[in-house]
Amino acid sequence: MASVQDITVSAAINILSAVLFLVAFAILRLQPVNDRVYFPKWYLKGIRASPTSSGTLVKKFVNLDARMYLRFLNWMPAALRMPEPELIDHAGLDSAVYIRIYLLGLKIFVPITALSFAVLVPVNWTGETLEHIKDLTFSDIDKLSISNVQSGSKRFWAHIVMAYIFTFWTFYALYKEYKLVTAMRLSFLAAAKRRPDQYTVLVRNVPPDPDESVSEHVEHFFCVNHPDHYLTHQVVYNANKLAQLVEQKKGLQNWLIYYRNKYEKNPKKKPATKTGFWGLWGKTVDAIDYYSDEIEKLNKEEAEERERVISDPNAIVPAAFVSFKSRWGAAVCAQTVQSQNPTIWLTEWAPEPRDVYWDNLAIPYVELTVRRLLMAVALFFLTFFFMIPIALVQSMANIEGIEKVLPFLKPVIEAKAIKSVIQGFLPGIALKIFLALLPTILMIMSKIEGFTSLSGLEKRSAGKYHMFLLINVFLGSIVTGTAFQQLHEFLRQSPTEIPKTVGVSIPMKATFFITYIMVDGWAGIAAEILRLVPLILFHLKNTFLVKTEKDREQAMDPGCLAYSTSEPRIQLYFLLGLVYSTVTPILLPFIIVFFGFAYLVFRHQIINVYDQKYESGASFWPHVHRRIIIGLIISQLLLLGLLSTKDAENSSPCLIVLPILTIWFHIFCKGRFESAFVRFPLQDAMVKDTLERATEPNLNLKAYLQDAYVHPVFKGGEFDRPAALDEEEENPLVATKRTSRRDSSSKVGSNDGTPSEG
Repeated sequence: MASVQDITVSAAINILSAVLFLVAFAILRLQPVNDRVYFPKWYLKGIRASPTSSGTLVKKFVNLDARMYLRFLNWMPAALRMPEPELIDHAGLDSAVYIRIYLLGLKIFVPITALSFAVLVPVNWTGETLEHIKDLTFSDIDKLSISNVQSGSKRFWAHIVMAYIFTFWTFYALYKEYKLVTAMRLSFLAAAKRRPDQYTVLVRNVPPDPDESVSEHVEHFFCVNHPDHYLTHQVVYNANKLAQLVEQKKGLQNWLIYYRNKYEKNPKKKPATKTGFWGLWGKTVDAIDYYSDEIEKLNKEEAEERERVISDPNAIVPAAFVSFKSRWGAAVCAQTVQSQNPTIWLTEWAPEPRDVYWDNLAIPYVELTVRRLLMAVALFFLTFFFMIPIALVQSMANIEGIEKVLPFLKPVIEAKAIKSVIQGFLPGIALKIFLALLPTILMIMSKIEGFTSLSGLEKRSAGKYHMFLLINVFLGSIVTGTAFQQLHEFLRQSPTEIPKTVGVSIPMKATFFITYIMVDGWAGIAAEILRLVPLILFHLKNTFLVKTEKDREQAMDPGCLAYSTSEPRIQLYFLLGLVYSTVTPILLPFIIVFFGFAYLVFRHQIINVYDQKYESGASFWPHVHRRIIIGLIISQLLLLGLLSTKDAENSSPCLIVLPILTIWFHIFCKGRFESAFVRFPLQDAMVKDTLERATEPNLNLKAYLQDAYVHPVFKGGEFDRPAALDEEEENPLVATKRTSRRDSSSKVGSNDGTPSEG
């Protein structure tokens, strides 16, 4: 169990690490050679250009202006200066609302911390129970927790009253924020510039027709059922193999550029490479000739595959992007059932073109249920079996575990300074390192499930990661702790006993979570702003691959907000704050520092660095709200379980009301606000359409939408559209290729008996 001294050592290490990261960032960002690493967003917008400096060569790489170094912290007020409307216009609603999660954390926990320290800390400290228990090891931090209150004491009423106050304050903050974000979303959608996804619907599971191709069938169906609003459509091709060839060619082109640059710098020696894996083994050949030949081979393969995809009817999957003449027409189609059979002609709002995950559009719709079932089973085993290595790692990350496995180190680790580092720093850093690969695994699982948009993939991965952190990091750390045997006992217990078991363990684990917060939430956030990996990669690319300004722009890696990993991590802090607010309030200041520091850092990043891959209009907020509600319910149940072990039977039943009220509050907010995040009001669609017709009467919407949803591998080259579009798009009749209808059409198509076109 970590003592106050151990926590102090951990705080010193992490604060020093954070300060070093911030100082390094403040210095590196001032250097002209790093300008594209720390301000890439302004370059992408065309507002900023590479710094130019007359004079010595040194000035092109190093900032020699001493006055700039005196103002090295001016990025902090600058990050807070941009008003929110301008921030939305600059970075998008997704980014602006994302950093409001940190602001919400401050709104919730600053008042809660003040009340906890004013009421609960004195109540716990004066309990003086731990001092009278013989043979019990405890620290001063434990004296500030509920563990220091005597069983059966009336002091527990203070914790119950505070639990009610904290719950209602959280209700108020969540409701106000949900209302504000909903208004921001509706305002953003109403004021948004014209985008292809406003007019387009993704149609999946198009039923096969023996007489018509997928393209003809889609056109016929929507001409019949949406005759006044249908405009055009784009069928979906299975171009996954072609996309792989294109990516493979890009990699070879980078190597070719590298070797050509190398040869230009030293023409006396022609570069060579080996034909084996990564050039590590195999026959030694001329590098420029080798990669030129390989690219030529791929060009031929790519051309053949492109021709096959365009000409092969089997390459067209039963899905299409269907565009309408108005937003109103698209909204009606996206939000209604298209057929008596609810399993065909399935429609949903199309993601914006940047948001489409093209690989998964080729997955047959009937496979999706099976894929998601298999991934659910895989997630179950991954989550619960991951508790074993986490228990093992945490058993090793404490004094007793290390001495048991490595007894010869006992004299070293028993030294006061080493012991403090191990107990105050090692558990948090070990857990963080152990979780490093998990987000990649969860994203792969989400891709296998078949989601068709990047935003959908990120939201799905975030849900998995949140559940994983909840079960493994929170519950697993509390229950398994330092002894792996407790995991077996935990899994054997009945569900009604789990709150008691976890509740009893919560106060003892406060010090572990304090160290984790400092490692992940202090030093980790400071490392985020330093951007060490993008900095190194940029200079490697700039040295070996860059010849032109365009190459230099492509070498930039602005990154983006990783919602699938960062939002669940934020939720862990909400959970810890809500759980420990009534149990061990000393943890709350560490959480406040995290929310405040992260808000500052990420506001700076979305202004100067991150370039979002897509814009979803803050569609993720209902998930944020729901997860905070889950954390609130867990905190209430665990407090109830803890008090039930403290002989507080008369007072603890009062807490049963809180989970019921919280569930009711969630249902109320869901009914009040969630529809704005899944549907688009027809009234707003009609207003935007009317305004557009009045201000742009000559708008050629079909030309605007023509190539919006063409697969990226076809853009920039010739792309043959289906003949049905060219032949029939001007036909005022509803065209069909069905053999069964040609005879009847020939009888009524014209008075002279000539068959009508179809």
